[in-house]
Amino acid sequence: MRVFALADPHLGGGVGKSMDLFGPKWTDHARRLGEHWREEVSDDDWVLVAGDISWALKLEEALPDLDFLAALPGRKVLIKGNHDFWWTSRAKVESILPPSLHLLQNDAVDLGQGIGVVGCRGWTPPGAPSAGEHDEKIFNRELERFRLSVRAAGDRFRVLVAMLHYPPLYAGMGETAFVPLLREAGVAACVYGHLHAGDHRFAVDGTVDGIRYHFVAADAVDFRPILLDLPDPA
Repeated sequence: MRVFALADPHLGGGVGKSMDLFGPKWTDHARRLGEHWREEVSDDDWVLVAGDISWALKLEEALPDLDFLAALPGRKVLIKGNHDFWWTSRAKVESILPPSLHLLQNDAVDLGQGIGVVGCRGWTPPGAPSAGEHDEKIFNRELERFRLSVRAAGDRFRVLVAMLHYPPLYAGMGETAFVPLLREAGVAACVYGHLHAGDHRFAVDGTVDGIRYHFVAADAVDFRPILLDLPDPA
């Protein structure tokens, strides 16, 4: 078993939305994502899909995109991104979810072999240049959701992976309040996305204070799931 991660697939199969308007890198991106996924991932592996999964606005519109992911090799863990408006209540989503897809929402997911996943969406941190008057409230709510996820993990896992949509830290701007929570939880690796195009320059990818950060926004990794660098759980 191996663990991969990919964020921001931005699938539009159910609503007919193309990503081409965001530049040539996105041309025919779903086909390329599927091809690269099949090259890298086997049925015994896990893939952490870190938000912005579908452009759908309604749950039924997201079904073609969820079916697309379900048909790819491996088992998948999904978190909500800021564009996942189709993701309503957990019960409603799970009622139509294909078996190979698993939600991460206020809980922890057991990948087996002593590896667990915690996480939440995250949000724009207070004080960021783009932050508005309501962002601090949402950010603090996401911090509490992360705490809930860590509490659900307890001491069950030898290796803990954190999965966020928004970055927990930014190059040139430093840490957000998520980073102390990652350290306190003993997280070994953290995956995230959200940043696109010119904003890739704010991404941190590498080890900082003992945590291995993986920036896996789809357009930054050529729409290819990235194998995580995890310690041996034995």
